[in-house]
Amino acid sequence: MQIRSKPPFTALALVVASLPLPLLAQPADAANRAVSDVAVRVSPMPTALLLAAKADDLPMSRDDLFGTDEPAAGPAAAPAVAPVAAPESAAPLSRDALFGTDEPAATAPTGELPLGRDALFGSDEPAAAPAPVGELPVRRDAVFGDGDDASPKALAAQTVAKSPSRPVRYRGFVQNVMAYTTPEPSHWSEAMTRADLSAQGDFSSGVKWHLGVRVDFDAVYAMSDFYPQQVNDNQTLNVLLRENYIDIGVGDWDFRFGRQQIIWGEMVGLLFGDVVSAKDMRHFVLPEFDILRIPQWAARAEYFKGDFHAEAIWIPVASYDNIGKPGAQFYDYTLVPYGEATFRNEKIPTRNLANTNYGMRLSVLHNGWDVAAFAYSSMSVAPTFYREIIAGAQPSVTYQAQHERIDQYGTTFAKDLGSMVLKGEAVYTGGQKYEVTDLTDADGLVEQNTFTWVLGLDFSQFTDTRINVQVFQNHFLDHDPNIIPSSNENGYSLLLNHKFGDRFEAQALYIASFNRNDWMLRPRVSWNFEKNWDLAVGVDIFNGPPQGFFGRYDDSDRVYSEVRYSF
Repeated sequence: MQIRSKPPFTALALVVASLPLPLLAQPADAANRAVSDVAVRVSPMPTALLLAAKADDLPMSRDDLFGTDEPAAGPAAAPAVAPVAAPESAAPLSRDALFGTDEPAATAPTGELPLGRDALFGSDEPAAAPAPVGELPVRRDAVFGDGDDASPKALAAQTVAKSPSRPVRYRGFVQNVMAYTTPEPSHWSEAMTRADLSAQGDFSSGVKWHLGVRVDFDAVYAMSDFYPQQVNDNQTLNVLLRENYIDIGVGDWDFRFGRQQIIWGEMVGLLFGDVVSAKDMRHFVLPEFDILRIPQWAARAEYFKGDFHAEAIWIPVASYDNIGKPGAQFYDYTLVPYGEATFRNEKIPTRNLANTNYGMRLSVLHNGWDVAAFAYSSMSVAPTFYREIIAGAQPSVTYQAQHERIDQYGTTFAKDLGSMVLKGEAVYTGGQKYEVTDLTDADGLVEQNTFTWVLGLDFSQFTDTRINVQVFQNHFLDHDPNIIPSSNENGYSLLLNHKFGDRFEAQALYIASFNRNDWMLRPRVSWNFEKNWDLAVGVDIFNGPPQGFFGRYDDSDRVYSEVRYSF
């Protein structure tokens, strides 16, 4: 029997939440008061709060990748002194200084060290003022950034003057996504209202905290009977913990404890090197990556020394991919056809020491190359579907999603070549299991070791235009002929993006297989119609065979709109 949807609705209330920005403390003005034999010291306070810009998993321009269109902020106000350019022996202050840029690099006093990842690689916000020699050592957030507006100089000044901690900073967004699936039977497939709120503050100059939560409400499941009840229960309302952690900085070391994002991959639209993050796959790979990724409960230690960075992680309680329930629009599995199929509840690994995840990553900047290598052992975040064939007059098959321990070793690298940027990733995975087409196999699985690599070039020499081209391959080292993928699964992606002034932007992302006619196309137009407000409309098109990575969603083509307010 065909389940039909209720008549589509035409409007959905959008909840817009905003929070008042706290007033900023101003330093006392002692210039007009005479105090005999007393020197008054005033501790500088931050003069602005950060406002969260729209997060985008696919950077739209070279500026998004390696800097902004605005010059970096200079040092804090001081008596007028002619600026002194950094000598050749001084440490580089920015990625622009390392690799070159179309804008003049900011100068810094002689002998100062780079203060942060924003200073090394560029940021969407003004760079923090440099800390004079002798002040507090540079901390994690100053080197690699965590979305905070703290700077070592501000922290040092607060410590010296014994001023209280800075006020709590808030940020977040409210978003509405409306999607209509066009293949018959056409129906509304998403009517999501999403609210994300985070807060961060300081316990002291060396101890910081961050709290975050997101609430998702999808009215499609409350107003339609198109999907099974278990899908409605799973996707109507979700309250999700985001990043909730404490940061502790001690000299060249930084420690982070709690629920956090650990991102090791950086390719456009692809997640090959992002081995630590779990993903919410209930809408496939369509959401922005900051929404798609699920944080992990982890303990992380990081060491910084010059251009060298070491990172060790331990995840005692792991998060796993959220694949939803059978019958959902994007239920994440590739089914080997065999009569009628049923699904048991997913089997999540028990919480014990043997099922914890751990790994290490080392990175260095050398001669313009940003190179990293990692090793990671984990219970796979993506499930493997075990099969059981039930004999009878009409045989049936039962599937159950389980998670296996796998080991992964990989590298990532990036190099600015002037008019283009070269990026790449390579990952070896041992122990992953794949479905087989052999119906006589007991569990329907075979273990395969794979080597996956991807190379990409980013072109930005055209004004307001970005072109990204990537090629990738998944190679099976001892290929079993009964598995669905070929011994070499080859593919490519193309991203075109163009800005029309300051408010309009158009892009198209195309990812396809070389092995078969299996592809995804995502054109999109966005409009920044008001400060902090964005509107986008787009189309998601899938094509390919039923067992293809994109073809399995051939009946899920959709048109959609997004409205987002960021604060």
